[in-house]
Amino acid sequence: MRFLRIVLGTVVGLVLFFGVLTLVVLGIASSAASEQEIEIDDNSVLHIDLNQPIVEREVNDPFSSMLFPGGNNGSIGLIELNEAIKKAKDDERIKGIYLDAGLAMAGFASLREIRNSLLDFKESGKFIIAYSEIMSERAYYLTSVADQIYLQPAGDIEFNGFVVEVTFIKNTLEKLGIEPQVFRVGDFKSAIEPLTRTSMSDSSRLQTEAYLNNLYNIFLNEVSESRDIPVDQLRSIADSMKVSSPLEAKANGLITDTAYYDMVLEQLAKALEIEIEEDEPLEEDDLNFISLKNYEKAIKQDPDDYSRQRIAVIVASGTIINGEGENDVIGGETYAKEIRKARLDDNIKAIVLRINSGGGSALASDVMWREVQLAKQVKPVIASMSDVAASGGYYMAMNCDTIVAHPNTITGSIGVFGVIPNAEGLLGKVGVSTETIQTGEFSDILSLTHPMSEHEKSIIQRQVEQVYEDFTSKAAQGRNIPLEQLKSVASGRVWSGVEAKERKLIDVYGGLDVAIQIAKDKSELDDDFQVKYYPKQKTLLEQFMSELNQEVSTYHMKKELGIAYPIIRKFKNLEHLQGVQARIPFEIEIH
Repeated sequence: MRFLRIVLGTVVGLVLFFGVLTLVVLGIASSAASEQEIEIDDNSVLHIDLNQPIVEREVNDPFSSMLFPGGNNGSIGLIELNEAIKKAKDDERIKGIYLDAGLAMAGFASLREIRNSLLDFKESGKFIIAYSEIMSERAYYLTSVADQIYLQPAGDIEFNGFVVEVTFIKNTLEKLGIEPQVFRVGDFKSAIEPLTRTSMSDSSRLQTEAYLNNLYNIFLNEVSESRDIPVDQLRSIADSMKVSSPLEAKANGLITDTAYYDMVLEQLAKALEIEIEEDEPLEEDDLNFISLKNYEKAIKQDPDDYSRQRIAVIVASGTIINGEGENDVIGGETYAKEIRKARLDDNIKAIVLRINSGGGSALASDVMWREVQLAKQVKPVIASMSDVAASGGYYMAMNCDTIVAHPNTITGSIGVFGVIPNAEGLLGKVGVSTETIQTGEFSDILSLTHPMSEHEKSIIQRQVEQVYEDFTSKAAQGRNIPLEQLKSVASGRVWSGVEAKERKLIDVYGGLDVAIQIAKDKSELDDDFQVKYYPKQKTLLEQFMSELNQEVSTYHMKKELGIAYPIIRKFKNLEHLQGVQARIPFEIEIH
């Protein structure tokens, strides 16, 4: 049996080795293929398919487009997408855009940035024709800019207003025997409410209704302008659910018409002034389509003029944690180093912090704040807010020379909290007992195995209040407004970009392009400057080894924990909650 186990182990090892080797070879082949020159024909149409998650920056993944089991379609980088649309505007070979927004998986501020790029594209006189089988409200927000909008006759469209749903787990924690011991500052700092309540507090409901209505008003006003339908009429359509089918969407003016794909191809052919043969169906090959991915590769082939005048755009997206970070996680140490390197690089004349974060560790936020403080003493530092730049995300931005945000950016939430769970009840239920030996009265103050005394709670609360005072005083200093005025709009309250601008928490409306322009003007650069994005993308080998290590770690955890793995994995995520936290009230998902 021992011999058979050794043989079986060897066979499994060889299978895994050759499997990994095959993936590496395919990845290298895919990467090599991507380096081949891509030709763009005259009279071409840029096909933008947004049926993938839209992230701040495209991940360099040569495996994403490979056709093998388990492969995925990757994601779309917001920065790369907007750059492609900008290039296509002036590209004589591109005559128009064929847009399939589908579900448009992005926040409303990101969608507004894409929308503005599409509106700018239309200034060239080129067409945008949109077609989808289904359209979510997010997709329609984008699609509404098109010259012609078509929906599959049996398709679906959502146009019924916005909703935010919050999940509360207080009763679940009680059943498990876990008591969340909470410390916070600010009436609106409701990040901990899902742990301590079964419904929203009045203050949380107030702020949620305020920013949700602001975002909805922006949505209605901009759709109204594009479709030439009065706002009140759009509101009535949504409130009474007048549109739940493609025909109703057409009757109410939301779309141009219902159509099948071949009929949309005919409309594209007409826009391109291509003669259509009667009695012969039009095929895709009859039109010069170029996909977004291929167009991005094609414009990268054009050599950039080298310049020693550079603007560094540091893209920070995700939860803020102490130490180093990966994709979708902002490591305080990692990003502090990036800001420091940009400060010390004489070729970099200005820095733009692109922030998409609901916050996280207050300590990590402060580490990055200090680097911004040092950098702004020698060169302009501009903040560009994406979908969310709140709490710790706002901490990163508040010391910049200028803060740029969209009207529908979610920001503010200037407040802090801490949670120390007491798992004594849970341990008792599963038959676990503990005993401690300590040298001081408060040596076990952070223990999770017993409740805290009132005196211990007062110590932690005092620490949280000190962090809040530090946060607000630095925010007041960075925004150049009196501390009391700053505190009147703090208390952990979340604001829309519109509300934030009224309260001087931000300076200018706009996207990343506006922030880069401000950085250029402040540093008095010529037009031949270059924009460089940081952190630098990992090499194929670095990315592969990182993902392989993660997969191996996950495999061993699953094997060790069995059916308990999903539960332990969720508790493991609590590691990111170390120390005092500066986070938005809850994971905001607008439907």
